Amino acid sequence: MSLRDSALDLRCFLQELKRRDDLTEVNVEVDADLEIAAICRQVYEKRLSAPLFNQIKDALPGSRVLGAPAGMLRDSAVEYSRLALHFGLPAETRPQQLVQTIRQAMKATPIKPRQVANGPVKQHRWLGDEVDLTRLPVPMLHQQDGGRYIGTYGFHVVQSPDGNWDSWSIGRLMLVDGKTLAGPTFPTQHIGMIREMWTQQGKATPWAFVLGAPPAAIAVAGMPLPAFVSEPDYIGALLGEPLEVVQAETNALWVPANAEIVIEGEISLEETVMEGPMGEYHGYQRDTGKLQPVFHVTAVTFRERPILPICVAGVPAEENHTIWGTMIAAQVLEDLQQAGLPVEMAWCSYEAASCWTVLAINTQKLAEMRTSAKALADQIAHAYFDSHAGYLVPKVIVVGDDIDITRIEEVVWALATRAHPQHDYFPYPDKPGFPLVPYLNAADLAAGKGGNMVINCLYPEQFEGKMRASTASFAHSYPDALQQQVLDRWQEYGFNR
Repeated sequence: MSLRDSALDLRCFLQELKRRDDLTEVNVEVDADLEIAAICRQVYEKRLSAPLFNQIKDALPGSRVLGAPAGMLRDSAVEYSRLALHFGLPAETRPQQLVQTIRQAMKATPIKPRQVANGPVKQHRWLGDEVDLTRLPVPMLHQQDGGRYIGTYGFHVVQSPDGNWDSWSIGRLMLVDGKTLAGPTFPTQHIGMIREMWTQQGKATPWAFVLGAPPAAIAVAGMPLPAFVSEPDYIGALLGEPLEVVQAETNALWVPANAEIVIEGEISLEETVMEGPMGEYHGYQRDTGKLQPVFHVTAVTFRERPILPICVAGVPAEENHTIWGTMIAAQVLEDLQQAGLPVEMAWCSYEAASCWTVLAINTQKLAEMRTSAKALADQIAHAYFDSHAGYLVPKVIVVGDDIDITRIEEVVWALATRAHPQHDYFPYPDKPGFPLVPYLNAADLAAGKGGNMVINCLYPEQFEGKMRASTASFAHSYPDALQQQVLDRWQEYGFNR
C-alpha cells in the first residue's frame, strides 16, 4: 500500500495511521450523545492519536465514528503527519511542503474523474421509505448545540443546471429527523451560487453529501477555489490520477465510489427550519440558532461497517483550522503572487482560528518596489479581500522573510515588536466580511462588510532592503560551527533531547 492509496481511500488512510501507531481503536461501548465528542476534544487539545469508535450505543450495528481525522500530534517532528497523509505525503512533511504540493496541482492539467458502474459505497442502499438517518451514529457534539450534526467532516455535491460546473464544498448539516437535514447555503459560497441558478429555474437543487470520502477529496472540498473550477478535476491533478466516481441513486450527480456514506436528495426551494446553535470553529458557542434551508433526503448508500468521520469544532486546532486553513493559505499565496506581490509564503495560523492570514514578504523584492507600508497594505487588501479565499479570513499580518510564519511564537514576536500602534494598523471597513467572524456586530452583518484589517510588521528600513536590528537567538547569535558543536554534544550535556 502506498501513501497515495491513503489519499484515495479512507480505509487505506486508517491502515497507515494504525501502522504509525496514530490510531486508537475504542472497542468499549460509547454514547454518541456527547461522550464521543468529549473524547475527541481531549484528543485535539492533548494532540493524541485519532480515535476510531467501534461500538456505539443504539447505532446501526457495525457503524463506526472516526474522530480528529486531521488533528495535530505532540511530536513536533511529525505534528502535521495526519494532515499530510490526506495528500499522500510523508509523516515528516512541513507546512511549506504542504502548500507547495497544493499549489503545484493548481498549475497541473486537470484530470476528470473516472465514471464507474459500481463501488464500495453501493454495498448497502436505503431508498424512499427505508431512509432513516437516525439509525446512523449521528453525534451530539456540544451540550448547548441545537441538534445532532451528521455533517461536520463531509462535503456537498452540487452541479450547475448546464452541467458545466461540479462543486464539492465542505459544509455542516444538522439532523432534523430521519429524512430531513438543515444547514447554511451562503449566497457568497459556491453551493449558494449554484442553488440560486436552480432557483431561477423554479427548481429544487439536486444534491448529495459525502461522508468518509477519499482524504484528498475532503481536503480539496475545503479549498476556496475560484468559481466555475470543478473540485473533482483538481483532485485528479493533485494526485496524478482520476478519482473513481459512481452515479447517485436518485439524481444525476456523481460521487466518490469508495466513500463510506452518501446521502442524496435535494435542497428545498423555499423551506427553512431552525438550525443550531452549534459550537463553532472560532472556539465559541452561540446561544441561538438561525433559519436555514431544508435538505430532503431520498436515498442513502453506504459501505459495510460504515465509518462516519466527525470534526468537533471548537478552540484550535481541529479540522476547520488544519484542513481549511491550509487550503486557504495555498490559494491566498497563489492569488497574491498572481497579483505581482512579493509574497514568499502565506499561512493561516491554526491558533488564530481562521481569523488571520500571515504573509512573509521577500524584502529584497520589496525594496525594489520603492513603496510604503500604507501603499503595500492597500495593494494586499485589494488583491486579498476581493478574492474568494481572502473573503473568508478577515485579518492579514505582514512580516519579513526572516520570520518563519508557520511558527506561532515568531509571528507573535513580530506582531508585538514590529507593528507600530499609530502607523501600521490599516482597517478596510468597506471590504466584504464573512458572516461567521465572531467579533462582527449587527451593523457589520447587516451591511455584509466590516472587520477587515492589514497589520504591517515590517520596519520602515525593510522597505529599503535593510534591517533595524539583528535577531538575538541560537540560530543568529553564534557561529555555525559552534551551533553544530552544541547540537552534537546535547545529550553529553545531560539533556534527553
